[in-house]
Amino acid sequence: MKNIGKLIVLCLCPLVWGACNTKPVSTGTENGEWAKVPAILENIVPPVFPDTVYNVSDYGAKSDTAFDSRPAILTAINVCNANGGGTVLIPAGNYFVKGSIHLKSNVNLKVDEGARLEFSTEPSDYLPMVLTKWEGTECFNYSPFIYAYQCNNVALTGKGSIDGNGAVTFNGWHAKQGPAMNSLRQMGIDSIPVYKRVFGEGHYLRPCMIQFYGCKRVLVEDVKIYDSPFWIIHPVFCDNVTVRNVYIDSNNYNNDGCDPESSTNVLIEGMDFNVGDDGIAIKSGRDQDGWRIGQATENVVIRNCHFARWAITIGSEMSGGVRNIYIEDCKIDSCRNGIYFKSNLDRGGYFENLNMRRIEADVCLWGVVNFRTNYHGYRGGNHPTKFRHITIEDVTCNRVDSVALMANGLPEAKLYDITLRNIKVKKAPKAIQMENVVDLKLENVEVNGEQVTQPY
Repeated sequence: MKNIGKLIVLCLCPLVWGACNTKPVSTGTENGEWAKVPAILENIVPPVFPDTVYNVSDYGAKSDTAFDSRPAILTAINVCNANGGGTVLIPAGNYFVKGSIHLKSNVNLKVDEGARLEFSTEPSDYLPMVLTKWEGTECFNYSPFIYAYQCNNVALTGKGSIDGNGAVTFNGWHAKQGPAMNSLRQMGIDSIPVYKRVFGEGHYLRPCMIQFYGCKRVLVEDVKIYDSPFWIIHPVFCDNVTVRNVYIDSNNYNNDGCDPESSTNVLIEGMDFNVGDDGIAIKSGRDQDGWRIGQATENVVIRNCHFARWAITIGSEMSGGVRNIYIEDCKIDSCRNGIYFKSNLDRGGYFENLNMRRIEADVCLWGVVNFRTNYHGYRGGNHPTKFRHITIEDVTCNRVDSVALMANGLPEAKLYDITLRNIKVKKAPKAIQMENVVDLKLENVEVNGEQVTQPY
């Protein structure tokens, strides 16, 4: 079995993160922005399903990696949906899936403990194309491996494993995607109708692993995910989303762990990320395509997550705006940037009312906090992003290999009302690098054992 070397980690994971489902206890009295979190959580209610169970074995699925169990799984999903909902159960065993699984409303796809879904490595198996988003721009492309379109009350759960086998074929597409990627981005800039943005075969745009598109009341819980072809968990235009207690081990190109995009009322908790790109990346569309739709990602709570290699990012595809984000009680082993805000003068949009606290990092190569306004991919636009009302507090880091704290605005894209409070970096070549920041507050910031009071 693949990833046998991870079994020890998986066995230990519940011991280390077993409390992830519980609400963290505050170290002080809740007030100000953090007092708004309970009201946000009241609007995030996981889906509930009828007790009826539809075992895919009863519809012809077999624990045999030479046998395609996809038709049986789809039949069980259709019957479950037609009968008013319930749980479609993948029992213990190894199942080969020759193509995508499309979920439906009121269906909980449960990959039971001891079960493993092995997805096909043939791109043609993920056709016909579906409406999707690729790096922030709408298009028709290969179907995500597990896909839900405009579903209500839908879930992917269970303590089993899902293997995308992404390294076999799709990871190699990263080197071939340039022409299609540039074409799609230009279509977004030119406001080409979405029905004309047809990619798929011959274009090398990798599909996501798991995507919920335009769904309400979504749950992803407990599963273990390996070897994704591209972004891993991707809620798009969703409302009321819970993603919790998922273990992800996937280190291919652009293997972001969880990317809520243009979604509202989102809870991400108890996650364990070992991924090849951002652990969590909060997004809301790219450039003109993001403005056209204009749906922000807002009211997001992230807590009790562990990041092995990459960490927390907001952007860069955030043109619809990002606001009311609350991140707390997270641990980072090693990363490029611990808390990373990225945009450029093409993006527009805004970062507003972002709050982070109680974050522990071991090693950050570039910075434990980094506001970047000149992120790569800039095409020469004049659409500055608004940064305002951002507070980061109670952060520790053992080592930074570049600048500990960076906040570099541009004259036309200044940063406003940034508070860094109770931050301690034990070792860094340089403490701080900041410019074009208005109303910057440095409160009890310590780098290399010395208090930092000046931004430059």
